[in-house]
Amino acid sequence: MKPIRIAIIGYGKIAADQHVPSIVANGRLELVASSSRSGQGVGRKFTDWRELVRSIEGLEAVAITTPPAPRYLIARACIEAGLHCLLEKPPTVGLAEIADLDCLAQARGVTLFTTWHAQHHATVEAAARALAGKRIASMAIHWHEDVHKWHPGQQWIWEPGGFGVFDPGINAFSIATKIFPGSLFVQSADLSIPEDAQTAIAADVTFYSPQADGPLTASLDWRRTEGEEWTIAVEASDGTKVRLEDGGARLILNGEASADSGVGEYPDIYRTFLDLIDERRSLVDVAPLRLVADCLLVGGRRIVEAVNG
Repeated sequence: MKPIRIAIIGYGKIAADQHVPSIVANGRLELVASSSRSGQGVGRKFTDWRELVRSIEGLEAVAITTPPAPRYLIARACIEAGLHCLLEKPPTVGLAEIADLDCLAQARGVTLFTTWHAQHHATVEAAARALAGKRIASMAIHWHEDVHKWHPGQQWIWEPGGFGVFDPGINAFSIATKIFPGSLFVQSADLSIPEDAQTAIAADVTFYSPQADGPLTASLDWRRTEGEEWTIAVEASDGTKVRLEDGGARLILNGEASADSGVGEYPDIYRTFLDLIDERRSLVDVAPLRLVADCLLVGGRRIVEAVNG
């Protein structure tokens, strides 16, 4: 079978660290080009993604790994060009944008795949199976990390549409919506906004659900220079205890620990992408983005010290 010719639009750290190795290791894909404003990349290198789309003969698919703000216009042009599209998380900055892309992809008969890499742990799937059909007594999310370690010098995260602490926090939400056995809604959110930023550096969120009998909370914080953690602890009403650590890569189920035994997040993302292309269908999951949007809609704001102070 001839490999699918794919290009990366938005070549940066996540593309270099995760997308390139996963594409290169997959024999069904051929990485032929990339674009970035700096001109860095792999294959044929472009500074203008439009020129890439026009110039690469036989291009069939793209992985769009830019910051979220420009993704809608890029993805729309690629879909109109007949290209299958893989979107890094979050897929767009707004729910209307991704809904429009979904409709367009269906009309054009191409695959649109919204990726949530944290969902692609075998341990996350095992947690979902353990909680399926149960009522929930409690859930506590702790997503605490150092923004200067993970986004050194990046200013787009503090601008409108940059998501702030919800950039990593949406990973937690993607796991929660995957494993929670029912609907999950935002009841309240306390957003901490640095005085020199437009997006939150921390958020305390309270959820509610018809399937829950107790507290459902999330603590997101980008100010943790020590004690970083990415954990979700859930207890069901029947006593089942699920704890996911290391961003979902480690599962403790009723006291028994297990590590992710799968192929890895991004290799599994590309396996899924190929399956979707073969089946000529899309997978558009907006549940994590919808929770972020609801946090911003109902959340109260308080101003905290400058992030660049």
